[in-house]
Amino acid sequence: MSTVHIAITGAAGQIGYSLLPRISSGEMFGKNTKVSLQLLEIPPALDALKGVAMELQDCAFPLLENVIVTSNPDEAFGGANLCLLVGSKPRGPGMERSDLLKDNGKIFVGQGKSISENAADDCRIVVVGNPCNTNCMIAASQSNRFSPERFTAMTRLDQNRAVSMLAVKAGVDITKVSRMAIFGNHSPTMFPDYSNAVISGKPAIEVIDDISWLQGDYISAVGKRGAAIIKARGLSSAASAANALINHVQSLYTVSDEIHSIVVCSEGQYGFAEGVWAGMPVRTNSPGNYEIVTDFSHDDFARSALHKTNEELVSEREMVSEYL
Repeated sequence: MSTVHIAITGAAGQIGYSLLPRISSGEMFGKNTKVSLQLLEIPPALDALKGVAMELQDCAFPLLENVIVTSNPDEAFGGANLCLLVGSKPRGPGMERSDLLKDNGKIFVGQGKSISENAADDCRIVVVGNPCNTNCMIAASQSNRFSPERFTAMTRLDQNRAVSMLAVKAGVDITKVSRMAIFGNHSPTMFPDYSNAVISGKPAIEVIDDISWLQGDYISAVGKRGAAIIKARGLSSAASAANALINHVQSLYTVSDEIHSIVVCSEGQYGFAEGVWAGMPVRTNSPGNYEIVTDFSHDDFARSALHKTNEELVSEREMVSEYL
């Protein structure tokens, strides 16, 4: 039985607490693969992380081979086949987005360099910590060993939200919704592409004959769902984010014609500026490798939405130019 070495940053946080038992039980890589967890935290959170490691041991997961707890990035990323960069500095009260981007820039410069120097040759990197698009761009820019295609950021939570809301509106099972792509930034400017989505084999816009809802309340609800959850429960959407990360990795390593959304480095597709990291539709053509799906068509409304989210990504890139 093979073992996959998974490095996870910010592992003592809420997402980590929801994520780690599910990885250890085999949900991410299946029942025939053992996992070794290499958990990274800042020094003040190490005791909490040790407690999490105790709980993982107490679960007696048959597939959990080893747990490393450390505040040393080189140790955490050493020999890692997969790096899940969950941790990032959260936005505090009164903090400007530019300050948040720069503070996180320093973190992801260091992690990008450490991954390049220490990870396994087959390593893939997934960025979850926000602002995830730009953090992913920064981390990838530090690697002279791994190509940009090895780095992706997560927009699967937005995809899952978008699919769920369409299914509820159409009154169908969630499995009936396909070809849903999230374009652009992981922010309220994102565009959940209802115009190319399919419900029960038909275009979504034919099944849901309410264009004002699709262009208005629907897009707004998907983009602001995280804020709505924080308002409702007083905490962020950790369980659904952990679930989305598992989905992201499962889809990235499973060869299929199924379209899924990830954040990738733009080469100019769909009007995105070359070199920004934008959510786009992809399909997996070999384990860990993908191709961007380029046959989605867009009307004036959609093109305007793509332009808006692209402008935000370009602006973020300018704010962190010193790290690139």
